[in-house]
Amino acid sequence: MTSRSQDPAVHQGDSLTIRSFPGGPFQENGYLVECRSSGALAVIDPGHTAPAIVEAIGGGASRVEAIYLTHGHLDHVEGIPEVRASIDAPIHLHPADRFLYEGAVEQARAFGLPSPGPMPPVDADLTPGTPVPLGDTEFEVRLAPGHAPGHVIFHHPGDGVALVGDVIFHRSIGRTDLPGGSMQELMESIRREVLSLPDDTRLFTGHGPPTTVAGERMGNPFLISQARGGAGEFA
Repeated sequence: MTSRSQDPAVHQGDSLTIRSFPGGPFQENGYLVECRSSGALAVIDPGHTAPAIVEAIGGGASRVEAIYLTHGHLDHVEGIPEVRASIDAPIHLHPADRFLYEGAVEQARAFGLPSPGPMPPVDADLTPGTPVPLGDTEFEVRLAPGHAPGHVIFHHPGDGVALVGDVIFHRSIGRTDLPGGSMQELMESIRREVLSLPDDTRLFTGHGPPTTVAGERMGNPFLISQARGGAGEFA
């Protein structure tokens, strides 16, 4: 069951507290997730706002169990060097996105942005179907390629939440024109890994506000276009 704090940046459920940190040139969302029973923390997709995430962790660095990445695009990984400078937590990424992660400097150059500096090596592979732990609870790992070949979704059935990265947004979907992208794969991933979740599942996205499965099923123009047999497009 989910409750919502007065602070729009905070989700509080039975098992998890999720705090979002939006910002940067791409206005991406980084996340700090806490297991409420144990106090264990995980950093998810630390981008431009990594300094704010580190500040929020404060003296709790020893409670950070992992850095979990939905995918390897620059805006979701550029803050990892700063996080790892003060927090010794293993980095988890699907192996199909390692080429993106390891090419973060080249990604920055292509967008005319400052280099994030040398990227720490990935410590562990994310495997679909193998849960990842956080304190006394865990997330399902669901592979959802299309925006990036190794993109994953972190789903917590008990709290009815999913961190979906750039697979789907409030009334939009992820772009597919970057290396390894595929519109067909993305739409299949949305149908298989997002729309199969309960309608009241709250989706924490890589950009923009949270949404729900039902809200996107009924109101996302790209999904409606597909349902009507259109080719689908995105801005």
